[in-house]
Amino acid sequence: MRGLSAFLLLLCLQRVSSDQSAAARRPNIIIIMADDMGFDDVSFRGGREFLTPNIDALAYHGRLLDRLYAPAMCTPSRGALLSGRYPIHTGTQHFVISNEEPWALTLNATLMPEIFKEAGYSTNLVGKWHLGFSRPEYTPTRRGFDYHFGYWGAYIDYFQRRSKMPVANYSLGYDFRRNMDLECRDRGVYVTDLLTTEAERLIKDHADKEQPLFLMLSHLAAHTANEDDPLQAPEEEIQKFSYIKDPNRRKYAAMISKLDQSVGRIISTLSSTDQLDNSIVIFYSDNGAPSVGMFSNTGSNFPLRGQKNTPWEGGVRVAGAIWSSKLQARGSIFSQPLYVADWLPTLSRAAGIELDSSLKLDGIDLWPELSGSADAPHVPREILHILDDVWRVSALQMGQWKYVNGTTAAGRYDSVLTYRELDDLDPRESRYAVTVRNSATSRALSRYDLRRLTQQRISLTRRLAAVRCGDLQRSCNPLLEECLYDISTDPCEQNNLVYSERHSDVLTALRRRVQELRASASRPGNRASMPEADPTLHTCAWESFEVLKPRIVSLECDYEGVPC
Repeated sequence: MRGLSAFLLLLCLQRVSSDQSAAARRPNIIIIMADDMGFDDVSFRGGREFLTPNIDALAYHGRLLDRLYAPAMCTPSRGALLSGRYPIHTGTQHFVISNEEPWALTLNATLMPEIFKEAGYSTNLVGKWHLGFSRPEYTPTRRGFDYHFGYWGAYIDYFQRRSKMPVANYSLGYDFRRNMDLECRDRGVYVTDLLTTEAERLIKDHADKEQPLFLMLSHLAAHTANEDDPLQAPEEEIQKFSYIKDPNRRKYAAMISKLDQSVGRIISTLSSTDQLDNSIVIFYSDNGAPSVGMFSNTGSNFPLRGQKNTPWEGGVRVAGAIWSSKLQARGSIFSQPLYVADWLPTLSRAAGIELDSSLKLDGIDLWPELSGSADAPHVPREILHILDDVWRVSALQMGQWKYVNGTTAAGRYDSVLTYRELDDLDPRESRYAVTVRNSATSRALSRYDLRRLTQQRISLTRRLAAVRCGDLQRSCNPLLEECLYDISTDPCEQNNLVYSERHSDVLTALRRRVQELRASASRPGNRASMPEADPTLHTCAWESFEVLKPRIVSLECDYEGVPC
């Protein structure tokens, strides 16, 4: 019996050692997410008003994600990424979580950080959460992240890290944490730089560890700050874009420039610590830009119609790129439609993690296509862009066909809302290819190139990435009629095919599928604001207000003072 026990113990130790070895071989996963960045605010699409050389280099050296889709608002988009499910299956299909509301992404969903943590990863979130915090169990370190450095709510001031919700009459509140504790060090540091520095620290700390790294760098940029000063960047950065006439657009350009520099810093740090070869790096925006209206940041989704919080391509089709040495077709465009919920199964496959079928994912595994040859055939798939029965709007894509029924904001944001500025050109545009190749990102990635990144290849990819609209043939008023588009030939949604007899079967199939999805939907999790959330009742900070007892006497809260 003693010999048998020793044998079983040895077998167990070998199995543990084997599991640890497998985890060590798994790739680092780094997701860099922009907030409310416009589809056309990366220069690899052809925009020349301001350049994004590091983001562009990631796309040119890796794969440019031409047809990347996301839900059109922050909370449902982040929920879809982390759960691998449509928002209708996590209760986040109707609007976002405002700081004073007592609800969260459903606790019934197993999230990406939980899955990767169980597989041996160190899981880290730097930056924005926005999936609920009114109870401690809703917060990042209770949902699978080993570590969180950032903010729980929707947005903050870029220098003072405070936020005031625009609808509810609540006070300004501090919102920045290290795990569960308020973090007040480095006060006044521009938050894009602050978050990037912390991400760099985590990457450096993992350089000598066998444990693989899962890092989500979830930026505030380019979301607006508070209403009293919405667009913020360091003055020296703003001055670089003095040629832009519109002062708000000038600030926005500086915000994007800082975001672009962040990408370069992350890639450089991975390279300098010899971790780049075994890393998968993804950059994308959580949704389209709000060009006008609430939280307007002047971002451009040109030439697509619509914006953030609309069912149109300008709200749901986002800028994105991926790089990994494991991609066989580095230096090419990935034109397969990709949905953010696909990242969970896709990255799990890349990491050799077997997923349980009980997860009931809506996302699909596209790693074979993404990592395979450039001419890999497209996988037929559906994408539910929105299904909100409160606002009575639905948008479903199946293959090349997109169906829209209803819209948001009474249709005020349904048109093309921005156009390219032809006079205010970035002085670096005349040497665009040189600027991209001299970027920190390109210098780090070039040694992995399958083919040298020449000026001709850059120019060709940039031309192919440009979206070209056809002629307006038959418009659609979604408040009065259904809309049907062939997105493969009509990316700007200008030709409504709903009355075409030739497309009647397509229309019927899309209607039927919307009804099936509606029958599977969870109830929206939205709940009304709670007065107990007011930061004046909690040391002038946004806290887990459902469980934290409020003060009897309220405080005076402003941008001054430190709540830590």
